[in-house]
Amino acid sequence: MLTQKYFPKSICRIYFSNWYKYLFMKDKLLNWLNILLVADVFLVFFGFAWFAVAVVGDATGIPLGLDLWHQLWQPIFNPAIGILMGGAILSGVISWVSKKLSPNS
Repeated sequence: MLTQKYFPKSICRIYFSNWYKYLFMKDKLLNWLNILLVADVFLVFFGFAWFAVAVVGDATGIPLGLDLWHQLWQPIFNPAIGILMGGAILSGVISWVSKKLSPNS
């Protein structure tokens, strides 16, 4: 083997074990990012459903929390939409770079 000719076996083992460690760290990061994005999608869907029900309730004269929704728009729902868009773009970029750098492609 070419690496055994130039490098001791212990150095090769350390190098490749660290390389796999970084590979698994990337997969772990992507897994947590995907879990966060799934939770964020449900928060955005909940906010949209609440808004739709509150608008219908406001049109019929039934108070269903439209004023509270407006108060929560800036601190909760607006950042949730931004995190969803940014996370989706980041996940796509990481996957694209991983495919480009993968030796199997």
